[in-house]
Amino acid sequence: MNAPLSPIRAIQQLPDNLISQIAAGEVVERPSAVVKELLENALDAGATQITVRLEQGGVKRIAITDNGRGIAPEQLPLALARHATSKISSLHDLENVATLGFRGEALASIASVSQLTLTSRTADAGHASEIDGSTLAVTPSSGAQGTTVDVQDLYFNTPARRKFLKSDQTEFGHCAEVVRRIALARPDVSFSLTHNGKTVDHWIITEIGKRSASILGNEFANARLALDEGAGPLRLHGFVGLPTASKARADAQYFYVNGRFVRDKLLVHAVRAAYQDVLHGDRYPSYVLGLDLDPALVDVNVHPSKIEVRFRDSRAVHQFVFHAVSRALAQTSATSFGATPAPLPSPSGAMPWIRGSQEHLQAILQPGVQVPQQQTSFGPQFAPAANGVAQTTANYGALFTDNQRVAANYPTALQPASQTLPSDDFPLGFALAQLHGIYILAQNTKGLVLVDMHAAHERILYEQLKGALDEDAMQVQPLLIPVTFFADAVEVGTAEENQETLHALGFDIAAISPTTLAVRSVPALLKNADAQTLARDVLRDVREFGGSRVLVERRNELLGTLACHTAVRANRSLTAPEMNALLRQMEATERADQCNHGRPTWSQLALSDLDKLFLRGQ
Repeated sequence: MNAPLSPIRAIQQLPDNLISQIAAGEVVERPSAVVKELLENALDAGATQITVRLEQGGVKRIAITDNGRGIAPEQLPLALARHATSKISSLHDLENVATLGFRGEALASIASVSQLTLTSRTADAGHASEIDGSTLAVTPSSGAQGTTVDVQDLYFNTPARRKFLKSDQTEFGHCAEVVRRIALARPDVSFSLTHNGKTVDHWIITEIGKRSASILGNEFANARLALDEGAGPLRLHGFVGLPTASKARADAQYFYVNGRFVRDKLLVHAVRAAYQDVLHGDRYPSYVLGLDLDPALVDVNVHPSKIEVRFRDSRAVHQFVFHAVSRALAQTSATSFGATPAPLPSPSGAMPWIRGSQEHLQAILQPGVQVPQQQTSFGPQFAPAANGVAQTTANYGALFTDNQRVAANYPTALQPASQTLPSDDFPLGFALAQLHGIYILAQNTKGLVLVDMHAAHERILYEQLKGALDEDAMQVQPLLIPVTFFADAVEVGTAEENQETLHALGFDIAAISPTTLAVRSVPALLKNADAQTLARDVLRDVREFGGSRVLVERRNELLGTLACHTAVRANRSLTAPEMNALLRQMEATERADQCNHGRPTWSQLALSDLDKLFLRGQ
């Protein structure tokens, strides 16, 4: 049955009030959107102290007070007018937005769906002035310098919209999250949040390290790495959490572009890719990162909520963020143990943006070229080896393969566990004993080090395999007697069709009959592993993902599997030289303090921790 046709209406101009309510549908989605817009206005006004008061989740009342510059009495009506703003005046300003707000729609949209009162006072005014959002009448009032926006009965005149709101507690949760996001970006501003007359959060002016610790908690504060890198017009700074600070949900990820919180798929993917070697796929990293760049290189006028951005050169930004975070995580090796990072400058509106033209950006970040870096500043693992340690560890090759060879190559000066040496040279110390064939107990100048030998050896082999594959220098170990095993038709076909991929990985697997495969060579790093098991794993991944994808997209998963099969197993008895060799290799390997699944490979117990266990000094 056909629906009746609607009557033809003449085109007409919509009234201003209806236009504002339509705009409010985009800008004022829920109470938290009101909080966001008003907080951004307060920060743009130069506020250093902001108070947020909410009632019934913000539906009944939202009152935000700041100590910013204030608004002159004669400009109060204009402040509530649509498309009126002091932040841009030309297309050039729009393309170089350096403030959080710029549309000139927020106050007018909020006033159209609520009972709004705005009270403000400038520094040179004798008293404050107040304007009623419904009548636009300006009257004298009392108040200190700054602005107070009081929003009551949100959606009182659009009851259908109000029905879509959730419970008061849910709406308050969204409002509190908005305050946390903005407070993280501006540690130079104090924030106070109250709900139904009860103070919920209060943050004093501090630096970004303390602010992020108070908002994200001690778990993040105790497992984070400082990051501050620049390349051309780009600068990335903040903190990335260790895999031990990962979460089951992506609710501790804060990314800011020029001080503005954003949810950008490009940036999220870049950070996620940087964690792929140290984090299990079901976990989400925690981080607080700020990306500073010339405002002309990013478009923030993409969505009314201003939470999405578009970069002029998205590939260059992705590569820069990916490599910067990767390097920060690589510095978590034992070589940087004990280093205390200096507090990073907090992202704030007062920070001058790094200027640079688009041509300069292209020159710095050319397609196909990694971001150039000063490697000497990235950590001890990039510095020249001290006391010949790197040269010594290079002699070990594949560990745990020949006890006599390792013991012979190991310097006698390093064998005594009691020898006292600078921790900067040997931060993991020297082995004392092996516990249950699983853990290595080592002594360093700080106390006791516990090492999970399988996880640590797995990481070492994994990084060695990656390096060899990247440099196309995978050394092959021919087998004196080929290992043969029964294979089905699919495995035989996979081996015959993917010879090039198998050779790139260091394997020579050939069919000697319709039901038999022979393994003639394996990667030298894996020569002591079970050849049949390795061959089946490689063929399974190649068959499932295809030869080209294994070498490009899935290679890390494959190399991780191969390393796991080859790493020293539990209940394997190691000699003191072998244990010390493992410690030295850990110190020279990137990401050696995390296994491939994000678990720690070693842990430090300080002497003070041991003293507490036995109540020494109490």
